[in-house]
Amino acid sequence: MPKITFIGAGSTVFAQNLMGDILSFPELAESTLVLYDINPERLKTSEIVAHKVAQSLGARPQIIATTDRVQALEGAHYAINMIQVAGYKPGTVIDFEIPKKYGLRQTIADTLGIGGIMRGLRTIPVLLEMAREMERLCPGVLHLNYVNPMAMNTWALLKATRIKTVGLCHSVQGTAEQLAQDIGVPVEEINYLCAGINHMAFYLKFERNGEDLYPRIRAFLESGKTAYRGHGLVKLSDSVRYEVFRRLGYFVTESSEHFSEYVPWFIKRDRPDLIAKFGIPLDEYIRRCEEQIAGWEELRAKLEHSTEPLPVRRSHEYGSLIIHSQETGTPRVVYGNVLNHHLIDNLPQGCCVEVPCLVDKNGVQPTRIGLLPPHLAALMRTNIGVQELTVEAVLSGKREHIYHAAMLDPHTAAELDLEQIWNLVDELLEAHGEWIPEPLRSKGCVLPV
Repeated sequence: MPKITFIGAGSTVFAQNLMGDILSFPELAESTLVLYDINPERLKTSEIVAHKVAQSLGARPQIIATTDRVQALEGAHYAINMIQVAGYKPGTVIDFEIPKKYGLRQTIADTLGIGGIMRGLRTIPVLLEMAREMERLCPGVLHLNYVNPMAMNTWALLKATRIKTVGLCHSVQGTAEQLAQDIGVPVEEINYLCAGINHMAFYLKFERNGEDLYPRIRAFLESGKTAYRGHGLVKLSDSVRYEVFRRLGYFVTESSEHFSEYVPWFIKRDRPDLIAKFGIPLDEYIRRCEEQIAGWEELRAKLEHSTEPLPVRRSHEYGSLIIHSQETGTPRVVYGNVLNHHLIDNLPQGCCVEVPCLVDKNGVQPTRIGLLPPHLAALMRTNIGVQELTVEAVLSGKREHIYHAAMLDPHTAAELDLEQIWNLVDELLEAHGEWIPEPLRSKGCVLPV
């Protein structure tokens, strides 16, 4: 039976979903599940939940909880990573509050934008340290990375280490389910082909029995049901990405609140009418975190002390499917984030792309796509440059590439001038302090003469 290590297992709800997925397969029901976290209190809750999940499913795994990373990784066959470096406080709060001083507003700030850049600078070094431990303790491990910023993290891991890593997200299958609901077609009857970069992949095909379903999506758009009708700015709508579909002709995988900060068109400090028109929830991730923290003790009590059986429902995450396919040879197609080695011709070679992958006993095997529609590839390249420079900053230790990444970021550049961008980067790096590696904290970069 495989040893499956959960890194950041204190993310109890997400870990619960993945454990339920894994243990629901009879072939994996006696696996060794190792829960690792640096927070003993959250780890204890996740351990209790793991036993409850196993009990509900009638599974008999070996469950080990530890704060010792060496013990957790030694001999692991699979490592599922779900960490958040610097947490909500101070990390996320800094990423939102300091840009606000400059008039730069964000929604999620975990993938691109100035918040995504800073999150990458904090996270990549920690992931690299873990991967180097894996090279020593479990060199054959398959590393399933769920940590954002997905493209930056996966790119750095695959470029700088020998560990087999695939980045996993739920935006492709999740959006397919939402679109199916919008147009009234059962998702299990839909066949789609999607490709691009994480959070900016597009459905190249969306069909049922050979019928192109894009006309139905256009009809839904024209029906007006995508319009934002919330009160205040906290109710989410899909207005942004339906507007993008109207302009580009293809539907994007990530949510409207995410996508609004990957482009320069929707969040503008001098255009509150745009914010209102598209229902863009500024500071949305802050709201979600506060809500989650407020409900944690209640959730913890419910998870730990309830005598009711813990309901287990299969999620749409790919992690368990990959493990099951590799263990049993059952062929499946999932969407994974991998390096672009001749997979998408009009995106930079070596960047991180999201494409369909065959999984069986041979592991995760990406599918060649060829050429994307040129306007979609061009849009993706505006994000890829930011990802590349952030990865390069960490791997080279050159602080100047942080400024360059921020200068090229579509949303940041649309709102701030060059002097503001440089000052913002300086202030953010200082505020994050020791969460940023030393070479990047040193002000060794000067403006060229």
